[in-house]
Amino acid sequence: MSNVQAQTDKLIRLSQLPHILVVDDDERLRQLLSRFLSEKGFLVTTAVDAAEARQMLNYFQYDLIVMDVMMPGEDGLSLTKSLKADKLQTPVLLLTARGEIEARIQGLEAGADDYLPKPFEPRELLLRLHAILRRMGTKPAVQNEAIRFGRWTLDLARSELVDGADRLPLTPVEHTLLKALSGKKGEVVSREELARLCELDAAERTIDVQITRLRKKLEEDPKLPKYIQTVRGKGYVLWPD
Repeated sequence: MSNVQAQTDKLIRLSQLPHILVVDDDERLRQLLSRFLSEKGFLVTTAVDAAEARQMLNYFQYDLIVMDVMMPGEDGLSLTKSLKADKLQTPVLLLTARGEIEARIQGLEAGADDYLPKPFEPRELLLRLHAILRRMGTKPAVQNEAIRFGRWTLDLARSELVDGADRLPLTPVEHTLLKALSGKKGEVVSREELARLCELDAAERTIDVQITRLRKKLEEDPKLPKYIQTVRGKGYVLWPD
């Protein structure tokens, strides 16, 4: 990719949420980071290697890149150095193995804005991301963002559905379900994943019962749901206003 900075005005911004590109060849870590950061209010895109990351950067605007140093093919150090040489302004946080002191130094010299040794606590990553975004003048992710569902607004801070003076409290499970689904608006979330997040039995019927109860609170016609829809054999998808 050449002359990255010159392309900035042509890049597509997908959301008002801070958009993070996670680049790592470890599928499990990519999924974990995507889920965790989505739950914290970020829009997350993932790439398996430097080549795919370059393709993503050609089309979409990102607020921050989280990238592993050790990847097959072009590694994270080389990609960071190349992007910064092309005047890319997007900050980069590198993930390094704990013993790779030299790699951390080389990463900072290549233009990385921060690094985090593996293994790491997700909360520390979140704090570092917020710190970088503050330095860049980007609004950090808002965990308690209100979400609209027709006449209802989901108040994540109070765990309530609100309509003017009307307030409808949610149970802890209902709150977790809505938060999990709203973190992946328009995407199918499996029953197994929802059960794991809610710390419930993974049996299909358990989540179905909870969704039915939630629909009775949220939907105008629970039998013809508008917002929480079933994708047969896969799970549920949320379509808020």
